Amino acid sequence: MKKKEQKEQKTKRPYDKGQIFVKIMAGLLAILMVAGTFITLIYAFI
Repeated sequence: MKKKEQKEQKTKRPYDKGQIFVKIMAGLLAILMVAGTFITLIYAFI
């Protein structure tokens, strides 16, 4: 059991950092897409 737990900890650390970075970038891109859509609609109605 201890060997499996040690292997999981070693493989989880870099994966977690990468996963967090990907989620932050995906969130920023989603916000930019939504903001761009609303700005386009606002200009279209004006």
